[in-house]
Amino acid sequence: MAIRKIVYIGDDVLRTKARRVRDFNASLHQLLDDMMETMEDAAGVGLAAPQVGVSERVVVIHLPDDE
Repeated sequence: MAIRKIVYIGDDVLRTKARRVRDFNASLHQLLDDMMETMEDAAGVGLAAPQVGVSERVVVIHLPDDE
């Protein structure tokens, strides 16, 4: 896993319509793992692929444990 750079307002990838995911393959799995690590490092609760510069319709979300 790796922490990816988060992009901010003004980056073109945030204005581009993201591609649909058609195959859940090793590269998508790696992206999801990287996004999870990036989100946790930034103390976030959700992260979309375009926010790490990848124009795909993918999101990771952290839901707190139900206690």
